[in-house]
Amino acid sequence: MAKPAAADTLRIHWIDVEGGAATLILTPAGESILIDTGMPGLRDPVRIHRHCRDIAKIAKIDHLVITHFDLDHYGGAADLAKLIPVGRVYDHGVRPQDVERVGDAYLTFPAERRLVLTPGDEVPLKQVEGRPPLTLRCLGALQRFIEPTDAHAENPLPEWAKRKDPDLSHNANSIVLLLRHGNFEFFDGADLTWNLEERLVSPRNLVGEVDVYQTNHHGLDVSNNPVLIRALAPRVAVMNNGHRKGCGPEMFAALKDTPSIEAIYQVHRNLRPDGDQANTEPERIANTTEAEHCTAHPILLEVGADAASYTVTVPSTGHAQTYRTK
Repeated sequence: MAKPAAADTLRIHWIDVEGGAATLILTPAGESILIDTGMPGLRDPVRIHRHCRDIAKIAKIDHLVITHFDLDHYGGAADLAKLIPVGRVYDHGVRPQDVERVGDAYLTFPAERRLVLTPGDEVPLKQVEGRPPLTLRCLGALQRFIEPTDAHAENPLPEWAKRKDPDLSHNANSIVLLLRHGNFEFFDGADLTWNLEERLVSPRNLVGEVDVYQTNHHGLDVSNNPVLIRALAPRVAVMNNGHRKGCGPEMFAALKDTPSIEAIYQVHRNLRPDGDQANTEPERIANTTEAEHCTAHPILLEVGADAASYTVTVPSTGHAQTYRTK
């Protein structure tokens, strides 16, 4: 199978899987990284495959990262592998208690190799000579994070911080990823939840400041702790929400109250009754109809060749805006 030509720039695509997760990264060296695969069945795998074929112009997923074993993150993997070849698969490890949950379909779908990501690991990516270095690093998995060092800035817990009930779900086990390309940084915390988000950035900030924040847990209020968001100080937030999932009012208020954030993007317009109070500007929303009429428009991001700027595009509205990296 012929490999596509190098793209020359780093691109990130948020594929609409109706409030699940499917974030596609296309590297300057022509490699593809898919983070999560939406739900099982036809809808999400077909949407991902169609996007890969028609928009990303790729014929293989080189690296597939499954952040945790909730159905809207791992469920589409086996069905997607029937539509497009998969190279390496990364997850946090299938423990005995996970085997029944993920089932044979996940455990046996064809892939070149299966590996476990632990805090501090990096996904091996090809580099392009003369371009800024590119890394995708695991900062956390299974409720453990990288060890703090003096290089991580101190970040004492603010007086206004609060805790929520402990998370006993699979969301707490999420793999936390940091993508870095020169000065550009992108944070994907999957479905990490409130108290663990605090641990990630306080008493030391293990992430640092980033350019783009993919809202945790589709923008639900059980995640997106303001302590995390303010520590990351993103310029842009992108929400992989659904029509009536995510985009919580508490989360949305936290984004609006973060001084560094210049723009919020949503894969879907929030159509719940509280939607008017928890939606960004219409031109920054990719999909606006109910699920049965949704045509699954993506949100696209492209980093400049020097990694000094990046442009976010919403093809369905014609919106495009360029931001400087930090």
